[in-house]
Amino acid sequence: MWIADQWKDYEVIDCSRGEKLERWGDYILVRPDPQVIWDTPRAHRGWTHMNGHYHRSKKGGGEWEFFRLPEQWQIHYKDLTFNLKPFSFKHTGLFPEQAANWDWFSEKIRSAKRPVKVLNLFAYTGGATLAAASAGASVTHVDASKGMVAWAKENAASSGLADRPIRWLVDDCVKFVEREIRRGNHYDAIIMDPPSYGRGPKGEIWKIEDAIHPLIKLCTKILSDDPLFFLVNSYTTGLAPAVLTYMIGTELKAWSGHVDSQEIGLPVTCSGLVLPCGASGRWER
Repeated sequence: MWIADQWKDYEVIDCSRGEKLERWGDYILVRPDPQVIWDTPRAHRGWTHMNGHYHRSKKGGGEWEFFRLPEQWQIHYKDLTFNLKPFSFKHTGLFPEQAANWDWFSEKIRSAKRPVKVLNLFAYTGGATLAAASAGASVTHVDASKGMVAWAKENAASSGLADRPIRWLVDDCVKFVEREIRRGNHYDAIIMDPPSYGRGPKGEIWKIEDAIHPLIKLCTKILSDDPLFFLVNSYTTGLAPAVLTYMIGTELKAWSGHVDSQEIGLPVTCSGLVLPCGASGRWER
């Protein structure tokens, strides 16, 4: 398992009965987590003294309940700064477990000692974009949500990266890659963090089980002759690490590289154990 254990402004304090107790900077949040199927004692005072609690509805969805929580605040990861704000479906605008991947590919970019072009698909609020840009890469950031791209730009500005070579694009990821193939553009590294289900800017339906393998296949057509890495993240239970390894290994076999896929996780302070948070597949030279 790859563990994001370098955070100072974030921690999973405890998790029990379908929820996790988290510290985001100075604020404590309680949010649902489907992986937390155990029933352990809730001894930490944060369970009764939180600043925000997302209540899942039996009919689907849910809503936030706030206790002295600002509309927006910031946390830091190393040299990066992220603007947080709780919004629909329990999210805050950041997936802290992805820091394990940021550290991995940042080192690869720095060690390459050459210009590196990165394509970040389903780029959300820009965590991977900022990490890659901070490490010295030029990045093309693509997401179907205009609001998410605007949020990512805010994060770049807050991190002092507004002047870095980042292209910000609101687009359907599959259609963008298809156009890049026709244009003859190539990238040294590709990152994708696709949702389990979603819609593009014009209502295009994305269902990961049907669409992820064809997209990986498409993306190999825009890889450079000397690619550096290829990263696929999954928060879908059916896409186990071994499935990611098989898909990536099959489609990138033309390049002599190595594939490794693992669960990613976050350390839990109270138990000393690790909370699983999805899976990542990594290809590298």
